[in-house]
Amino acid sequence: MSTIQTFNPATGRPLASYEAWDAERVETAVQRAHAASRAWALIPVAERAARVARLGQVLRAHADQLADLAVQEMGKPRAEALGEVSKSALTADYYAHKGPDILADVRVPVDGAEAWVAYEPAGLVLAVMPWNFPVWQVMRFALPSLVAGNGILLKHASNVTGSALALQELCTQAGLPDHLVTALLLADEDVPDTTARLIEDDRIAAVTLTGSNRAGAAVGSAAGRAAKKSVLELGGSDAFVVLADADIEAAASAAVKARFTNSGQSCVCAKRFIVHQDVADAFTAAFVRGVQALKVGDPSHPDTQVGPLARDDLRGAVERQVEESVAAGAQLLTGGKPLPGEGYFFQPTVLAGTGPGMAAFDEETFGPLAAIAVAADDDEAVRLANATSFGLGLSVWTARPPRGIELARRITSGAAFVNAIVASDPRLPFGGTKRSGYGRELAAAGIREFTNTRTYWVGR
Repeated sequence: MSTIQTFNPATGRPLASYEAWDAERVETAVQRAHAASRAWALIPVAERAARVARLGQVLRAHADQLADLAVQEMGKPRAEALGEVSKSALTADYYAHKGPDILADVRVPVDGAEAWVAYEPAGLVLAVMPWNFPVWQVMRFALPSLVAGNGILLKHASNVTGSALALQELCTQAGLPDHLVTALLLADEDVPDTTARLIEDDRIAAVTLTGSNRAGAAVGSAAGRAAKKSVLELGGSDAFVVLADADIEAAASAAVKARFTNSGQSCVCAKRFIVHQDVADAFTAAFVRGVQALKVGDPSHPDTQVGPLARDDLRGAVERQVEESVAAGAQLLTGGKPLPGEGYFFQPTVLAGTGPGMAAFDEETFGPLAAIAVAADDDEAVRLANATSFGLGLSVWTARPPRGIELARRITSGAAFVNAIVASDPRLPFGGTKRSGYGRELAAAGIREFTNTRTYWVGR
């Protein structure tokens, strides 16, 4: 019998073990989830929204429990873990209030008939979710999908299995039907084949994945073969562009937050800092000072700003990226090494003199590693920002916002922020371009992604 083992990344010690499901148990779960999904679709949208509002209240009531799990299972600093739960609850409020109006029929005037567009439930949706935001990543997708009338099969990352089971239980406590949200417990070696089979299953209506490009390619191709809707969010290597007229102290302070939130383990963390040559020295000095002031340590302590990486192999990947980049000519300004002692800690690190052809610039860096590149002018800043296979977020800093907007239009991304850090917000669509994926979550686009946009025409 296979087991799933979770570990505390702050110590490297085992946390809990869970029995992984065999094919028979997966089949039983799919049967039950499919039946629950069909029944849920028949409940009026106002009632679905009311239960999602109740889920928001339950999330708030259990914020400490969920935050503790995030701290223990993936090393998230506690203050950020509590913020993640709060954001999820606010998103529940948003969809409980706005969802019915977004899903309302849209009347279309036509001659000789009555016509309208309806947004109807898609059905049972398979969600493959990552570990880095164990509550928010799930709720970001689940809350609008539930209001839309869908059921959810959740394949969460194995290292946050406790979080997955807690979310399933809280959904039931909030009054959602049994089995409407089902956490699948799969051993890592079984995930590819089981996921492929589920996508082919006629009871699965659609699939969403947040994860690696390799996983996204597998899920996207399987969904394509099955002619099923898919949404993929595959990470990013966001540019943080600092123009010559920017407020350097403000930009540098924001840059520290933008890069090192969640210990650098976020798809929308700024990762490549592209700075105009006239202000490069001043920005770099202020940025390095801010990075060196970060408090690294036990993620359960309220003043910790940078915790461990979630797994030791992730720490090894960051160390490799640093070593390869330095060997290619980058300058190590601070950090650069794993911290001694137990746990998967890595020093907050800044590299200067980076650019295309270096690992820290070309690859997605998923940890406390920042890469600075210098641009001679705006045109070179655009070229460097676009020199990536990813296209998720973009942040531009300038004293003249119209100039920032004009420059942002020349850079490919799913979101562009001027004089602000890239972030997700339930009122605005979230998603990527290029190898950062396709489809949108949040806002009206997110709730309609997993609906059947259906035309009605009634002749007079």
